[in-house]
Order: sequence, then C-alpha cells, then structure tokens
Amino acid sequence: MGLADLTAVEVAGLVASRQVSAREVALAALKRVEAVNGRLNAIVARCDDEALAAADAVDAALARGGDAGPMAGVPVTVKVNIDQKGHATTNGLRLQAGLVAESDSPVVASLRRAGAVIVGRTNTPAFSLRWFTRNSLHGATLNPRAAGITPGGSSGGAGAAVASGMGALAHGTDIAGSIRYPAYACGVHGLRPSLGRVPAYNATAPDRLIGGQVMAVSGPLARSVADLRLGLQVMSAHDPRDPWAIAAPLEGPPVARKVALCVAPDGMAVHPAVRAALLAAAGRLVEAGYVVEEPVTPPWREAWEVQLRLWMADMRHGSAEAVMREGDPDAVFVYGCLDRIVPPLTVGGVMEALQARARLVRLWRCFLAEWPLVLCPVSGEPPFADQLDVRSEADFARVLDAQLPQIAPPLMALPGLVVTTDLTGAAPMGVQLLADWHREDVLLAAGEVLAGVVPVA
Repeated sequence: MGLADLTAVEVAGLVASRQVSAREVALAALKRVEAVNGRLNAIVARCDDEALAAADAVDAALARGGDAGPMAGVPVTVKVNIDQKGHATTNGLRLQAGLVAESDSPVVASLRRAGAVIVGRTNTPAFSLRWFTRNSLHGATLNPRAAGITPGGSSGGAGAAVASGMGALAHGTDIAGSIRYPAYACGVHGLRPSLGRVPAYNATAPDRLIGGQVMAVSGPLARSVADLRLGLQVMSAHDPRDPWAIAAPLEGPPVARKVALCVAPDGMAVHPAVRAALLAAAGRLVEAGYVVEEPVTPPWREAWEVQLRLWMADMRHGSAEAVMREGDPDAVFVYGCLDRIVPPLTVGGVMEALQARARLVRLWRCFLAEWPLVLCPVSGEPPFADQLDVRSEADFARVLDAQLPQIAPPLMALPGLVVTTDLTGAAPMGVQLLADWHREDVLLAAGEVLAGVVPVA
C-alpha cells in the first residue's frame, strides 16, 4: 500500500509525527493523478505547484515544532463550483471559464488553515444540475469502480477522485444528492451536513436565491467514516460571510439508539438489491445494540415536490437564460424536462412552498426527536448507467422518481450520510442515514457500525 492509498486520518498522523513528510505525500498524490486522471477526468484543474508549496509549508511548520493543523499534509480536492483564489469557478460552464476567484471560499480557507494540501479541482455537470457528470467545458468524468456506470453528480469528479486515491478527502456540494449520490455510485462514503454547519460563500457570484439558501450545503467525501468526521471538523470552522452559518457543537447530548427503517419511502419502487442492502444494514445495527423498527415516517413525496418547486423557481429566475446561452446539450435537455414536470411558481406559490416547508420541517424534526436515525435508500435503484437521464424524457422521469430519497431531505435541511456497504457486485451498493439538525455525530456513529475503510479503486 502506497501513500496515495492511505486515509486522511492515517496521513495526518504520519505527517504530524514526521514519519513521512507532507512533500512525500503530495508527490505520491500527484503521481496518482498523473497515472489515472487522464482516463477518469475527475480533476479538471491541477494544482501541482501550489500543492507542493503548501506541503513544504506544513513540513517547515513541523520542523519549527509548530502545529501544522489537524489535516497536516492531507491531499484533498475541491469542486469547481466554489471559489479558490487564482482559479476559475467554472461550475462546468464555458460562460465562466474566465471567472477567476480573487479570494478563497470559507471551505477552501478552512482546509488551508488545517494544513490540507489541495491537489486539484474536480468536475461537475454544467450548472451542477445532474446526477451524472459531463459538460461542454471539461468533458465527462468516468467511474473508477464500474465501467459504464455514472460516477454520480453533481460532485462526480469528487467521488471519482477520492475513490481512485487522487486525494484522501474530497469536497462536494449537495442540494439534491450531489454529495450522497456520487459516494453511492463511486463506492465511497459521503456526508451532507446540516444547513449552516459548513459556511458557504462565493465572492465571484451573487448571493443564492431562496431555494439554494435553505437547501444547498458543502461537505466531505472519503473512504472512511473517520475521515468524514475529520473533514467535517475542519470544514465547519465558523465564517461570518455566510448569514446561515451556525457555530453548533459537533457532539450533541446522548440520544436513544433507535432507528426508523424506511425501505420504500412513501411506497416508492425499490430494487431488490437496494432492499437487501437496507435489511442487511438494519441487522448490523441491531447486532450493535440499536433498536430498529418500521414506524410510519412523515411525508417524503410532498417534500420531493416542494423541493423541486423551490429549486426550479431559483433556476427559472436566475439561470434559465444562462442555460440557453451556455448551450450545453445535457443541461438544456435536463432543464427542459424539469420545466415540463415542475409547475412554475407565482410569488404566492413561493410563499406557499415556504409555508409547506415549515410544516414539513416541524413534522420531520418531531419524528427525529423520537427516532434519532432514519435508515433509508440512497436511491430506488442501484447506480444508473452513465448518461441515462439524457437518453429520453422517460428515462429522465425514471431517474427523477428513483432519486426521491436524495431530493426530499434537503428541503428540511436534514444532514444525511451515505456509506458503501458492498463492493462485490457489478456496481457499488450502500445505504443512507438521516438525522436531526446538527446531529452529524449520530450519523457518523451509526456509519462506523455499518462501514469500514473502502479500498482504492
């Protein structure tokens, strides 16, 4: 096993104890990028010189007897839809190829302060709009674990990068599954934090509209749950630039070890392999001392509908013209499908959607007060064939319906954890856990019961 195959926690320990240098680790990561990225196209902007300079700074700090940070020398990647000083925040768009950031977003600043070494910026579909990763600027990203299977999206580059060892930890964003689904598809683990947990701000763009403000978050993808915990600790450093940021403790009070198993949310169609993975996970939780039952949950389908209405209200108001100007065939097709499926909102409709959101938040948080964990599908199906959503309108509708467990939870600002539980089949398989606001600790504790360190693809 080489340095590029180690977890973030392992790397940080070795570098901090000076058993290996941060430069050695960075060189190993860059060598892995050189070896596999030409095939996968996960990293679309390399940061070799910056990475080596950052690694040397870590080594110099340790040589002086200083503290280089909790992620000292850990190679990481950053998604191209957040600001990193000196790099274009493309969001997969030709329109933004020259949109170079003059300052770091809060996540990037936090990673740097913690001693992390940014080795590259990862791909996303145009407008970060899909659960598949291809755009007209950077091209398509491939899944390192399964040929012909989507790497997920929109953080598909992040999932492919961490699965293949190009970084020990990857940054992603999630408004409708964009961390959780790439983790599922690429056979790694991914944490969608609570709203406000990880500060977000891009100086290169206007502030987000209301849907994005209440549903979009940043978070980590990694090959171990311990790495997700470390990534969350670092990424959640408070930053006043985000008006939604909340400096909540990372560990909350004890809760009952009760799990609500929801195999088929609101009766949705669920593939037998997905059902089997959930039942197996429930069995492992019972063996670990959790009580697992199948109570009736609050609504999923209504939350799916309201989320899509708010998301599309944002898109119609802020991005519809840009979708046409960009002319990316996938984005045009997907936006057109959503435009036909999701009815437009009047001003009154937006207010009613937010009113419905308040009720759904209350229902779910009251439920989670009694059942601190929900075990549910990541998707109704195993990871999709690559580019399935743009083959036809019927295929898009199939994908959208299967992604109900990805789309609904962000409306309530719930944290979600996806862990990979099986890599023996034709495609990876995993499960999803949900918890109450700012109870990522509850998710991670259960995640460690269900999943170990997954190997590099």
